[in-house]
Amino acid sequence: MSQVPQPLNSNPHYLRLGGHEQVVRLVDAFYRVMDTLPEAAVIRAMHEPDLTSTKAVLVKYLSEWMGGPKLYTPERGAPMLRRRHQPFRLDASARDAWISCMRLALDEVCTDEALRMELIAAFFKVADFIRNTEDGGGERAHPGRPREIHPGDPAAPHQSQH
Repeated sequence: MSQVPQPLNSNPHYLRLGGHEQVVRLVDAFYRVMDTLPEAAVIRAMHEPDLTSTKAVLVKYLSEWMGGPKLYTPERGAPMLRRRHQPFRLDASARDAWISCMRLALDEVCTDEALRMELIAAFFKVADFIRNTEDGGGERAHPGRPREIHPGDPAAPHQSQH
């Protein structure tokens, strides 16, 4: 097992969750829920069948996002989450399915109720920001940013490369 760099800042979320191993457990639980929760079938279909590289990328992203070591940005650059997810039609139901998966994963992995609530609130903000489709199917505007790909354009399965 490789050595994980220590966090550079003191965002308490990473440390309160329990560090790297707990982030790995959270990501594993998240995708396990996504594989089994009926309402998550639509978002699961946006991913490749083999989630190995997707999990690795999410571990790196969440570690950095929660205040842990910078594992994501040095390899992949700025997250640009909305742009990376633009090929997919993400409406409120997709957002809510994602949040349901994360909530159940946090319930499994995180014993600190206050931390779970803080993380769910923060995850909701991110998931809602990524949402690009209105409930009626129309494009959800994102002011100030160019859009090269429109919701509904054919998209390849979600791929996360190392």
